[in-house]
Amino acid sequence: MNGHLLSVRLLQEHDIVNARRRARTISGHLGFDTLEQTRIATAVSELARNAFQYARGGLVDYLVEGALAPQVLTIRVSDHGPGIANLDDVLSGRYHSRTGMGLGVVGTRRLMDTFQVKSGSSGTTITIKKVFPRRAPILTTAGLERLAARLLAEPPSGPAEEIRQQNQELLRALDELRARQQDLERVNRELEDTNRGVVALYAELDERADHLRRADELKTRFLSNMTHEFRTPVNSILALTRLLAERLGANTEQKDELFYIRKSAQQLSDLVDDLLDIAKVEAGKIEIRPAPFEVASLFGALRGMLRPLLVNQSVALQFEIPDDLPPIYSDESKISQILRNFISNALKYTERGEVRVSARLTPQRDAVEFAVADTGIGIPEQDIERVFDEFVQIENPLQRRVKGTGLGLPLSRRLAELLGGTISVQSTLGEGSSFSVMIPMAYRATRAALIAPIAEGRNPVLVVEDSEEDLLLYERLLEGTRFQVVPARSVPAAESVLEALRPSAIVLDLRLQGEEVWDFLTRLRREERTAPVLVIVASTIDDQQKGFALGASAYGVKPIGRGWLLSKLEALVPDPRIVRVLTVDDEETYRFIVREMLNDPMYEIAEAGSGADGLRLTHELPPDVILLDLRLTDMTGIQVCERLRQDPRTAKVPIILVTSQALSGEETRRLSDVFAVLPKSTLTRDSLRSTIHHAVTRHADSEAPR
Repeated sequence: MNGHLLSVRLLQEHDIVNARRRARTISGHLGFDTLEQTRIATAVSELARNAFQYARGGLVDYLVEGALAPQVLTIRVSDHGPGIANLDDVLSGRYHSRTGMGLGVVGTRRLMDTFQVKSGSSGTTITIKKVFPRRAPILTTAGLERLAARLLAEPPSGPAEEIRQQNQELLRALDELRARQQDLERVNRELEDTNRGVVALYAELDERADHLRRADELKTRFLSNMTHEFRTPVNSILALTRLLAERLGANTEQKDELFYIRKSAQQLSDLVDDLLDIAKVEAGKIEIRPAPFEVASLFGALRGMLRPLLVNQSVALQFEIPDDLPPIYSDESKISQILRNFISNALKYTERGEVRVSARLTPQRDAVEFAVADTGIGIPEQDIERVFDEFVQIENPLQRRVKGTGLGLPLSRRLAELLGGTISVQSTLGEGSSFSVMIPMAYRATRAALIAPIAEGRNPVLVVEDSEEDLLLYERLLEGTRFQVVPARSVPAAESVLEALRPSAIVLDLRLQGEEVWDFLTRLRREERTAPVLVIVASTIDDQQKGFALGASAYGVKPIGRGWLLSKLEALVPDPRIVRVLTVDDEETYRFIVREMLNDPMYEIAEAGSGADGLRLTHELPPDVILLDLRLTDMTGIQVCERLRQDPRTAKVPIILVTSQALSGEETRRLSDVFAVLPKSTLTRDSLRSTIHHAVTRHADSEAPR
């Protein structure tokens, strides 16, 4: 949906006030808070003032884009003036004017989410956008029409009313600033006092930390050595008891001397295993092997594994498996070990009732909380934290009958921390306990391990998709092409991949695990690290208008065909074996000379006869290198360079200046970031190709992840 709300013509000076008032009113109706209303109104006021002052009039249009949340408020200010001279300098903040021209434009960019400007001799159009707040309701077509009618029916207010409103906003801002200043002064005083104490403690803390570190290393070394030494005789005792039982023909369940020897040896063996695991964790020798797995299969394995421990008929072991849990990417064996400790403890210390094992997705949908609740003896409140200390066992009559090592819970906490999770416990004495472990959906500690090696000559494509069937489909669609799928089943998993790898493109499903992820698309376009990466939306959500408004390079509605996907990827992602060269020169003769010098299948040539055409082609056909003339008919090569550097999508494209003009000192300074300068008078096939090769190679090396 792309709905028009209202237009305000700028014919007289008081129309600027009307445009500001309308901006505040509209943003208030759309759910923006008071601060955001003031920002939007200020941005519109500045742009309207510029249009009236420098173009003697203009038009302000208020629109709403998108049919699904989050929708976008779009405001377009247009005029038919002479255009903005020195636009590049104005946008970069380098332009200084006695009248203050340009300050409003620069300030507006900071106030809004998106800022676009088109300016020429026929006029200027500036488009600003603000994403609706999360709590804002969806504005339907009918709601849009009602709001538009309501705005038209509102009586116009005079300048005095608008001045009063602005004064109120100023007073609120001053009150907030005064309160923040007072808070800042108070915090500074507290920090000064705290810093003096902290500095005094640092030396003592460093000394104690060093003592603790050495003691911990000694303890870990002792545990590791002793457990290895104990393991051999304990295993020998167990083997000998089995041989004696076979020789005597004894019943393994008969409680004789042999039975108690074997039971004691087994307890000692369990203690040795737990000590060895703790020593490995503390020494950093536990290896995490993350892989995707289903919670249902984990619970099935636990149910079969722990059934022999359920000897008390008065206790029931229940597993609750929700239907909406997606696969987890973590170490299944470590999670199973944690849950086995929880469940075995619960079965030991529950005489009647039930032990219930459950799992649920957190509200943020970035982690799974596993819980084991029992109706057992419970833990006194003052002893809850002590159960995670090594060799600690809480005194209780049942505790005396059921012996443990006191190492299971400390080991479980360490394993959970290794997986990036946390353990918590709630307990009431005499009523029962509930042990929970929070495990992230995607194990993030070894991000590089999540990514399969990228085959030589293939372009990585990050596919953010939670459906296993669709991921398999993408694998099949891109099989045999130069593109390699890097899967991510959630937004956290995608962010982990992006920290370790810069993909050539991103294929994004806007609905992941039952929720829409428009905010992730917005973040991809905002952040400098991911802004140059092209995003192809492939989703069941049919809202192309909003997708393109938020920065998608292509938009397809599922089901996606192989031809469509490949055509978009081929158009947006250049083949690394083919160098795309853009020649920007107003002399047709030299464009022909360059074309002949690069007459080879490894080069793909695009030509522009003006600076404006060159800037347009850099977005339509992203080049690997740009050959730029210094003197053009519509703008200078310096202006083209500055416009390219201001756009995140073209800021890092290497530029080779090919010119017949000698550079002045000022021109050399302003063109300091071009890769090379080649005089037309001495240009040869070898020098041109060699310079292009070095420029592309250096650019590829600088973009490689480190």
